[in-house]
Amino acid sequence: MEYSLFPRDLFSELERLQRQIHQAVELSPSIRGFNRGGFPGLNVASTPESAEIYAFAPGLDPSKVEVQLERGVLSISGERRPDVPEDARSSVHLNERFAGRFHRVISLSDDLDPNEVRATYREGILHISIKREQSAMPRRINIS
Repeated sequence: MEYSLFPRDLFSELERLQRQIHQAVELSPSIRGFNRGGFPGLNVASTPESAEIYAFAPGLDPSKVEVQLERGVLSISGERRPDVPEDARSSVHLNERFAGRFHRVISLSDDLDPNEVRATYREGILHISIKREQSAMPRRINIS
């Protein structure tokens, strides 16, 4: 790789190094999955009736995505194909979109029913809804 002393190239090199450092720090695993910067980006919410997981993953083939729930741990894995040409005659000048295999793991509460999971993929968003077990649902107790 050849380096140029033109300021434009210097700044792009600094930006690349900053992104690499940022990714190394941000992608440390935790019990809730990967921190910001992982693919796909996740939103996880809880309602009294269910857990709702949204994975922001445009450009995926839903048949190539695998979703598993086992003992309160949700696993989402798959692969996104690159959008850039893979021709030896082509050169890519900028590629910020993630491509390759991915695997996200999220710890959920133990009161979810593994038999009541629904997953849909629409407009680049994978939505997973997991109902709570009936015994864990809040219910109103009438006082007599």
